[in-house]
Amino acid sequence: MRLGTLNLMHGRSLADGLVDAGRIRTAIAGLDADVLGLQEVDRAQPRSGHADLARIAADALGAADVLFVPAVVGTPGESFRVATDADAAGADPHYGVALVSRYPVIEWRVTRLPAAPLRAPILIPQPKRARLMLFDDEPRVLLAAVVATPIGRVTMATTHLSFVPGWNVRQLRMVRRALRAMPAPRVLLADLNLPGALPRIFSGWHRLAGVPTYPSPAPRVQFDHVLADRRGFERLPRVVDVARPSLPFSDHRPLIVTLRDRPGTLNID
Repeated sequence: MRLGTLNLMHGRSLADGLVDAGRIRTAIAGLDADVLGLQEVDRAQPRSGHADLARIAADALGAADVLFVPAVVGTPGESFRVATDADAAGADPHYGVALVSRYPVIEWRVTRLPAAPLRAPILIPQPKRARLMLFDDEPRVLLAAVVATPIGRVTMATTHLSFVPGWNVRQLRMVRRALRAMPAPRVLLADLNLPGALPRIFSGWHRLAGVPTYPSPAPRVQFDHVLADRRGFERLPRVVDVARPSLPFSDHRPLIVTLRDRPGTLNID
């Protein structure tokens, strides 16, 4: 069972600044993930050619189920408003998260997370060098699914937490509380905007991989995580491989964890 998380950065290449649907499809197919959490996902955005990036990912992986949930309507960094459940089927530009699964999904559940009440600086990747800008924080969303996997029902979830220090910790605790209401085992595939071991410390969950994923050309920091709740953890197969392949787009590397019933573990703490 291969589980992964990937911040798409709306599919934009750092090399040429373009969003190419074919390039995205080929790269995601190469990840060969059975369940993939996606963040910074565009749908009907002019900047990404009005593409449905979640659908592209699902087609690339031959997924049985996929769900995209917008966090905002509009374009982050320009003009947007908080998305509601009623916006999910609209034709406006959307930006949010998605969960793609080759296994059947039994139940979907969405939890909306409030934005921080202050602006914060963030580095914006550019083709030549990053630029520091002040941004209003965006609302966030937790997307969870009960998935019928080869080992039985597993709760899989994805989210993209705030870049505002402290606020992301508050959101992580909201995520943990929401997921505890769903069946165990529970796995979170997410960009938490918290480096290294901090997600483990603040959530109390196991970290299944400890490798840097950001920035993509030469990763130095791990913002992208695969976490497993300690409750029900013993029912998960063991981690036998961790990968963070280079892709031709995004400022993040994907994080892919392979689990299998085989002795030995890797990078679990």
